[in-house]
Amino acid sequence: MFQVVYGGSASGKSAYAESLVTDRVWEGAGQAPALIYIATMYPFDEECRKRIQKHRAMRAEKQFETVECYTGLKQIEIPKQASVLLECMSNLAANERYGKEGAKARAVEEILEGVRHLMKRAGHLVVVTNDVFCDGEEYDPDTMAYLRELGAINEAMGAWADEVIEVVYGIPIVQKGAGR
Repeated sequence: MFQVVYGGSASGKSAYAESLVTDRVWEGAGQAPALIYIATMYPFDEECRKRIQKHRAMRAEKQFETVECYTGLKQIEIPKQASVLLECMSNLAANERYGKEGAKARAVEEILEGVRHLMKRAGHLVVVTNDVFCDGEEYDPDTMAYLRELGAINEAMGAWADEVIEVVYGIPIVQKGAGR
C-alpha cells in the first residue's frame, strides 16, 4: 500500500500520516513489521537540532526507528515489508535541489527513483508532502522552479499511489483510493 498525504502548513497532515502507519501496524495479527520513519529535515542551526531531537523522542515512544535522509533516498535500505513514513517530501526536494550533496538539476529524477525503491521494499509506504501553488502567489524564478519540481514529484506520486489524502484543519479528505 502506498499513500500520499498532503496539505498546507500546520494542517494536521503529519499527525494523520503517523496514525496511518501506526494504526495499520497494530491492526494485523502476529509479528508487527518494522516501523521506519525517514526524516528529511536538515539540521541547519540549533533551533532545527532541538526540533529534530524533540521529534526523534516522540517517534521513539511510538517505536519508530528513525532514518535521517537529506539526499539520496534510493540509497536507503529498509527491511522487506516494513511500514515506512517519509516526512517530508518538501524538505527532501529542497535538499536535493539546493544542498551540497544534492542532485541539483536531477533532483526530480533522483527523488522519484528513491520513491520507487521504497515502494518495492515497503509493505506500507506513506509520504507526507505540501500542497503547492494553492496560494496563487508568484515567487522569484528560483522558488518557482523549486515549486514546479515539487509539483512534478507530487503528481508522479499521486499517479502511483493507492490513496491520496488531503488534510484540511486536521480533517482527512480522500482524493484517490478506497475511501473515495
